[in-house]
Amino acid sequence: MKKIGVLTSGGDSPGMNACIRAIVRTANYLNIEVIGFIRGYEGLIDNDYVQLSRQSVSGIIHRGGTILKTARSKRFRTTEGLMKAAQTIQHHHLDGLVIIGGDGSFKGALDLSKYADVKIVGCPGTIDNDLIGTDFTIGYDTAINTVIEAIDKLRDTAESHDRIFVVEVMGKDAGLIALRSALGSGAEAILVPEIKNDVDLLIQKINTWRKDKSSKIIIVAEGDETGGAYKVAEIIKQYKPEHDVRVTVLGHIQRGGNPTCMERVNASIMGYYAVKALLEGKHNVMIGIVDKKVTYTPFERATKHIEELNPELLTILEILSN
Repeated sequence: MKKIGVLTSGGDSPGMNACIRAIVRTANYLNIEVIGFIRGYEGLIDNDYVQLSRQSVSGIIHRGGTILKTARSKRFRTTEGLMKAAQTIQHHHLDGLVIIGGDGSFKGALDLSKYADVKIVGCPGTIDNDLIGTDFTIGYDTAINTVIEAIDKLRDTAESHDRIFVVEVMGKDAGLIALRSALGSGAEAILVPEIKNDVDLLIQKINTWRKDKSSKIIIVAEGDETGGAYKVAEIIKQYKPEHDVRVTVLGHIQRGGNPTCMERVNASIMGYYAVKALLEGKHNVMIGIVDKKVTYTPFERATKHIEELNPELLTILEILSN
């Protein structure tokens, strides 16, 4: 293996730069040339790339986002786009390609493998943590820490004014950010896509709250069936008009910021093992870490969403929020 490519695809997530750095420096150590494609699959289609070296990835381990930029490519979903991407790979005589992204990125990798004769491996870069085959995706730990920091500040206002705060976090298909941040921040309730009719359960729970409860934090995943935090607030006001209800939508602030220590370490390990996997001839697999051990999960399996939240964590949240 003499030359590999790397790209970041889909939504950006803190730790992507740490992963890029690990891929480049591991490859260079093994005398493998690395090029990076700009804006994900768009750059692969347009042959928009940069040469990557030890020096070019210096000083990026602590930075959020991705130096290679990222995008969601509609053209890559077409036969023409896939053929152009395959031509770029052939033009550069790439022996391997590392894709850092989420389930959509890995589905794209599977499509690309039908047109391009190149070994492809992936590193899980998404704040949602909704991929099978790893305990933590790159970006998840930083995102939930960002949420907790925001909620800690909101709680000060909630306690001062005896308000209910409905906080919307990211998670169109998964409530993992909501669940972990709720446990870590001491929130009173969550509403997530995995639990149906959860707004009815919420109203029941509000009726059982202690009268002396000074702060009330409800975390809503953006993909919950109720329609988001503003809709949840309207429902609460309808059933409990005596409460002062406020809404905070954290939005894309959850994607930004310096990656946590755990994020940088995990991303570095995954980047290293991505290069190692290519050298070992592995193909169409995602690098993950499960129970502190590196794993290789086929893209077909890794792209499936986790359909159920950990019931034990839900039970713990229910008990501790009383």
